[in-house]
Amino acid sequence: MRIAPEGTPEIALSLGLALVFGVLALAFHLRWAALLSAACGLAGLCFCCFFRDPQRAAPPDPLALLAPADGRVVIVREVDEPFFIGGRARQVSIFMSPLDVHINRIPLDGTVEYKRYYPGRYLPAFRDKASTDNEQTHLGIAAPQGKVLVKQIAGALARRVVCHPAPGDRVARGQRYGLIKLGSRLDLFFPPEWEVNVGLEQRVRGGLTTIARISEP
Repeated sequence: MRIAPEGTPEIALSLGLALVFGVLALAFHLRWAALLSAACGLAGLCFCCFFRDPQRAAPPDPLALLAPADGRVVIVREVDEPFFIGGRARQVSIFMSPLDVHINRIPLDGTVEYKRYYPGRYLPAFRDKASTDNEQTHLGIAAPQGKVLVKQIAGALARRVVCHPAPGDRVARGQRYGLIKLGSRLDLFFPPEWEVNVGLEQRVRGGLTTIARISEP
């Protein structure tokens, strides 16, 4: 199983502590050290599961706007999007529990024209106000068919948003571009005329599920 490199510090720390406490437990017959060794080892295994990074091939349909993350659809609505699209847009929000794959993927081919980081609060990611109040990173992608904005939003447990592309970068559908550590949400905004293909409470898979049908320019 491939592990996302962004998870290396957490995994290494947990397994390293498990080894240290294990040596202490064996050398000095310390019950508390044995318990800590087991707890740290279990934490390391949980981090390996959390940071798993499965290989996925994007579907060949060029007019499919792909899900940027695994999770559950919690919002489908039309809103004003002032940051990048600059007007009415469709919003689809995906909540990722700690058990979901947390790798984030590019939803369509295009060029990064906008990127901003906003510090903020750590409200539960499924709450509506998390979209405006929580720590988040915005990534705006321009394509011939229109503009798309992806918001990586930290949740109650998350404290670090990772977003690799920079303005000017060419990006491709299904490409890995970052993650949010320990529970989070992604908001996807796209032109309102594009046909939405998902509904509330639907489970989606990043880089595989079609969120909307892209209209030709």
